[in-house]
Amino acid sequence: MTPLERVTARANRDGDANAPSTPRPLLTLEEFFDGNDAVGSICCNLAPTPSPSEVRSALERIRARPDVSDVRVQITMFDDPSWPFSDTVWVITGASAADVASWFDEALAPDECSEGWTEAVAFEPVAIPAGSKPVACWWD
Repeated sequence: MTPLERVTARANRDGDANAPSTPRPLLTLEEFFDGNDAVGSICCNLAPTPSPSEVRSALERIRARPDVSDVRVQITMFDDPSWPFSDTVWVITGASAADVASWFDEALAPDECSEGWTEAVAFEPVAIPAGSKPVACWWD
């Protein structure tokens, strides 16, 4: 199975990832980044646009923090046949949204970080340990 076939199957396992009724896929860093060389699949509005490997390295550093239990990449759209697109990464942590925002280098800083799941949007289930919450990191 190629990386594209693998990520396509994963992104669509609960239904068409582009359908509003399908829970938003929340991929692990490995699921989203293994085999991903599609510049613009994440952080596409940053200038210069970082490579997937640059974004992955930053997110792996955040995931390695003792106050972070997980980092998930939300599939926002899969309308480009080369790789799914994400504009949001979820950090599962006890830290505040402001603290999470400060963990990013200026070149990769999200436009917004906010606490809690987005209302009126269904997400794949993710384990949230006691004392933690999901923090959305969003790039416009």
